[in-house]
Amino acid sequence: MQEQALCNAVPAHAPAACPMGGDAAVALSDAPTPTPTELDQAILESLRYRVGKNEAAAKPHDWFNAAVKALRDKVVDAWMDSTTRTYASGGKRVYYLSLEFLIGRLLRDALSNLGLTAEMEAALKSHGLDLTEIEELEPDAALGNGGLGRLAACFMESLATLDIPAYGYGIRYVNGMFRQRIKDGWQIELPETWLAHGNPWEFERRESNYFIGFGGEVVAEGDRAVWHPAEQVEATAVDTPVVGWRGKRVNTLRLWTASALDPIRLDAFNAGDHMGALSAQVRADSLVRVLYPADSNEAGQELRLRQEYFFTSASIQDIVRRHVQYQEDVRTLPEEAAIQLNDTHPAVAVAELMRLLIDDHGIEFDEALAITRGTIAYTNHTLLPEALETWPLPLFERLLPRHMQIIYAINSRVLKEAHKAGLEESAVAAISLIAEGGERRVRMANLAFTGAHSVNGVAALHTDLMKSTVFADLHRLYPDRINNKTNGVTPRRWLQQCNPGLTSLLCEAIGPGFLDDTTQLEKLDALADDAALQERAHLVKRQNKVALAAHITDLTGVRLDPDALFDVQIKRIHEYKRQLLNLVETVALYDQIRSHPERDWVPRVKIFGGKAAASYHNAKLVIKLAGDIARRVNADPSVGGLLKVVFVPNYNVSLAERIIPAADLSEQISTAGMEASGTGNMKFALNGALTIGTLDGANIEIKDRVGNANIQIFGLTADEVAEKRSGGYTPREVIEGNRELSQAVNSIASGVFSPDDPGRYADLMGGLYDHDWFMVAADFESYSEAQRAIDRRWLDQAGWRASALRNVAHVGWFSSDRTIGEYARDIWGVM
Repeated sequence: MQEQALCNAVPAHAPAACPMGGDAAVALSDAPTPTPTELDQAILESLRYRVGKNEAAAKPHDWFNAAVKALRDKVVDAWMDSTTRTYASGGKRVYYLSLEFLIGRLLRDALSNLGLTAEMEAALKSHGLDLTEIEELEPDAALGNGGLGRLAACFMESLATLDIPAYGYGIRYVNGMFRQRIKDGWQIELPETWLAHGNPWEFERRESNYFIGFGGEVVAEGDRAVWHPAEQVEATAVDTPVVGWRGKRVNTLRLWTASALDPIRLDAFNAGDHMGALSAQVRADSLVRVLYPADSNEAGQELRLRQEYFFTSASIQDIVRRHVQYQEDVRTLPEEAAIQLNDTHPAVAVAELMRLLIDDHGIEFDEALAITRGTIAYTNHTLLPEALETWPLPLFERLLPRHMQIIYAINSRVLKEAHKAGLEESAVAAISLIAEGGERRVRMANLAFTGAHSVNGVAALHTDLMKSTVFADLHRLYPDRINNKTNGVTPRRWLQQCNPGLTSLLCEAIGPGFLDDTTQLEKLDALADDAALQERAHLVKRQNKVALAAHITDLTGVRLDPDALFDVQIKRIHEYKRQLLNLVETVALYDQIRSHPERDWVPRVKIFGGKAAASYHNAKLVIKLAGDIARRVNADPSVGGLLKVVFVPNYNVSLAERIIPAADLSEQISTAGMEASGTGNMKFALNGALTIGTLDGANIEIKDRVGNANIQIFGLTADEVAEKRSGGYTPREVIEGNRELSQAVNSIASGVFSPDDPGRYADLMGGLYDHDWFMVAADFESYSEAQRAIDRRWLDQAGWRASALRNVAHVGWFSSDRTIGEYARDIWGVM
C-alpha cells in the first residue's frame, strides 16, 4: 500500500510511521505492484543485458543505471496505457511550452509516485547498496535556472497527477545552466556536464523530426507568400516520461535536439578546411548547448532568438502534425489542443502557428488569427522591463522574414481595434507590437497578449499590477483577457520526498489523507499547541539541520551549530530579490553583537545560495560580498559563534531539497511589486519555516492563509514603492539618518570586508546613496526591526514551534494540483 510504503521509506531517525490500510490505500495502477524479489530480479536482468555487467563487476553507477532502467520498464507500461487511453477517449491535450524545465533528479520522484520506494530500497539492500547513495549518483538535469523552470516541472507532475493528457516542450540542453564554482569568492561559470554519461530516462524519437528555417526571403507565388529560408536545421524529439502521483498517468516531456542537415562538408574537409567543414553542425549544436547565453552582444542576442524560435517552431509543428494526423481538420485545433506559453520566450508561437495555418493549410488570415487565439494562452511571470523580451526589428526581420510580415499584419488589426475603441495615441503606441521610439523593436509580450485568448498572472498582486502597469492599455482594449492563477508547488517532491520525517509525523498526527489532498493539512491547526507534537516536529527539524550542516561542512568547510536559527535566502541572485538588503543587515547585526556582547543574542546561521547571470556584474558582486562578509564574520572570535554566514555553491534542485526542510526562517524580501509570485516561499512554509517578507507576490496570499501571527511582514508596499520612485525620495538622507545602516554601508564601501581591494564595493554602495531603485535603504529600518522581532519569537520556543506547525497546516492550498486545476477549468477547458 502506498501510504505504508511511504512511511516505511523514512529514515531511522524519523518518527514512527502511523499504521495505515483499508480504505486509505489506493491502487497504483491496473498492474500489480512488484515485490522486492521481483524488482530485484528486474534490476539484475537490467544490469546484465542493458548495462553489460554482472553483480561482481558492477560499480555504483552501474547499479544506478540498472535500477533506473528496471524502474523505467514499469513507467513505460503506464506511459503507453496513458497514451492509449487518451487516443481512445479523444481527449483534449495540453501543450506547455517553456524554455526551462528544472526537473531535478527523477529516480526518487518516480519511485515515490509509483509507490515503489520500499521495494527498491529492499532490492538494493540485498546487494549491500543504499538507495539514498544510489539516488545521489543521478545528476541534476541542467534544463533550468530558477522559479520559472521549477514551476514548469511542478506543473508537469501535477498534470499527470490530475490525469490531464499533456506534453511539455523545451530544449534538451547539453550543458544548460552553468555549474557554479566559487573561487576566491567570485562566481566562476563552468559547463554543466549532466549528459556526460547519458540519460537513462530518455527516448529518442527519430520519427518526430522537423526542419527549422532561418533567414532567406519571402516570395510571392501566385496569391501565396512562400518563405525560402537561407538556412535550415533539423529538430529531433527526445522524450522523458513524467509520472503522476500513484502512477495514475504518465505524460511526456518532449525536448528538442538540433543537428545540421549536412553534418560535414566533405569537399571542405578534404580541401584541408577541417574546422570550416563542421561549421553547419557547430551552428546547430549552439542552439542546444547553453541556457540563456549572454545577450550583452549582438551574437548572443541572435543566438537567444534562434533558440526560442527553434524550440517553438518544432513544438508548434509537432502539435499541428499530431492534430491533423488524428483529427484531419486543422480548424478544430482549439477544441483539441490547448497551448500554454510559459512567459515570453515562446511568444513567437503566435506568428509560427499563423504561418503554418496560412502558408501550409491555406486558411485566410482572419480565420487563422481566430484559431490561433482560441488555442494559445500566455502566462506572464514578471513586470521587469528587461524580462519582457523585445528584439531589434532588423535582427528579427533578417532571421524570421515571414514571421515579421505576419506580426505587422496582426499589429495592423490590433491598432485598428484600438483606434476604433477610442484609445488615445499614447495608448495606441503602448499597445503596438512594434516599439517605435528610438530603436525599433518587436515586443514579444504584446505579441503573446494579442495572440492569446487568456493572459494570466501568477499571484493576486502581480495580476492586479499587470492590469495597471505593463499591460494597462492592452487591458483596456481586451478587458476580459487577464486573469489570475496563483502559483503552487508539488507536495510530492517538496514535502513527501524531501522531508520524509515530517511526512511520517503528519501521517501519524492527522492521518494520510493529506497525501492526496493537501488542504487536509488544515487538521494540523487544532494540534499546533500540543507540546508533545511540537517536540517531535522539532526533533525532525533538528535532524534535518544536522544533515544539512554536515553537507555544508563537506562543501565549504564551515561548521554550523544545528541549534542556531537557520536563516535562509536561496534563489536567483538579482538586485530586486535583495540579497544585498540581507547582507547589509548582516553587517549591522555583526557590529551590534560586537558592540553589545552583554545582550541575549539569538545564535544565527545565515545561509545564501543562488546563481548570478554570467553578464550581471552587480549580482556577481553581491556573491563576492557574501563571501567577504562570511570570511570576516566566521573568523571573528568576538561573536562567539552567535553569527555564521555561508554561501553554498551551485544551488540547484537537489541542494534545495536538502536546505528547505532544515530552514527555520525563509527570506522572501524582494522589493514590493517586483516578484510576480515566488514558489520558494511556499516550499519553506510547507516544511515549517516562518517567512520574513515584504507584501509582494504570493507572500500576501501566504499571510492571508497562515495569519499575521505566523509570518513576519515588513517594508514598503508596492504602492509606496511606486510613490517613492515617482519623486521625493532621498536615500542619502535615509542612510545618514540611521546610525546602524550608515555604519554598515560605510564599512562595506570603505573596504573593511575587502582589504585586498578597498574600492571593490564603492560603486555598489554608491548606488544606494544615489538612487536606491530597489529600496534597500528605504526598507532597512523596517527589516532590521523585523529581524529583532524574529529573535524574540525564537526565544519563545513553544510559540515558534506552534507557528511552524500552523504554517504547515495552512499552506496546502499552494499545491500545484490546485493551480493546474484552475488552468484546466478556466483556460484550457479540459476539466
